[in-house]
Amino acid sequence: MNIKIGDLVTRPSYQRDLLFRVISINQDEAGAIYATLFGEDVRLIADAPFSDLEVVSEQEKKKRQHEEDQRLERSLALIKQDYNLSRQKSEYEMTNGYSHTHDLFQLPGKVLHIDGDPNYLNKCLLLYEKIGIPVYGIHCLEKEMPEKVPQLVKEVRPDILVLTGHDAYSKSKGRKTDLIAYRHSRYFVKTVREIRAQMPNLDQLVIFAGACQSHFESLIQAGANFASSPSRVNIHALDPVYIVSKISFTPFTDYINVWDVLRNTLTGAKGLGGVETKGLLRTGMPYQQHDDEEEQSL
Repeated sequence: MNIKIGDLVTRPSYQRDLLFRVISINQDEAGAIYATLFGEDVRLIADAPFSDLEVVSEQEKKKRQHEEDQRLERSLALIKQDYNLSRQKSEYEMTNGYSHTHDLFQLPGKVLHIDGDPNYLNKCLLLYEKIGIPVYGIHCLEKEMPEKVPQLVKEVRPDILVLTGHDAYSKSKGRKTDLIAYRHSRYFVKTVREIRAQMPNLDQLVIFAGACQSHFESLIQAGANFASSPSRVNIHALDPVYIVSKISFTPFTDYINVWDVLRNTLTGAKGLGGVETKGLLRTGMPYQQHDDEEEQSL
């Protein structure tokens, strides 16, 4: 079968439910050829024999992309709606019920997004930019996160830390309660623990950690505010951005209801969960527009 690295494929044995990218091609001890796959839209890593792979046609790619774009637009509309409501509330309170007309400015929470998949990282960065969230993005393999991320946190000093990439639960390696049965969960857990040793306050640094099928309970116990995946299901590639946007645009005087965070995601409560957390948005005044800004807006 003519399958190459970078091809988009599906698995007939799974009713072609997900779209995957071929990341590497390997041979097992018995001589069988298999491919390592990254989910194209979900943060899942999997191995599959060549006999269970089918290259996706251009027509199918376009159809799936159209469906994906529609899902993203619906979620983005909800995020913008929530942001506008938060902005109106902040403006009302800062102006004592609109009793004065000073222009306001807002400082949303700053994000450090660490991603094990460079393609997903780029997709997330584009969405952060579209929403208006300040972000510093870095590609880092999941195995390297425990050693590299603590120093990055010291250098960037974010308000929100995202640790994500790819993960998977393997029944053949143990029970769902066994951390060893997961592809990358132990690295996410170790990284969260390292960070919480430096910053134990859950409101000092908000942490999202995990990917598809990750060990949710261990991540929360390690100190993550939000994590995946309570029901060990797949999560969407952009779900971390939707969670971060809610936190970043909620005023720091308010606590976030967990369901209010999850309802804008593409996965929902089966794939994502968390604990009550304070918002990070700060509103100030007055906003002054300078001459160089005026010239740029012309």
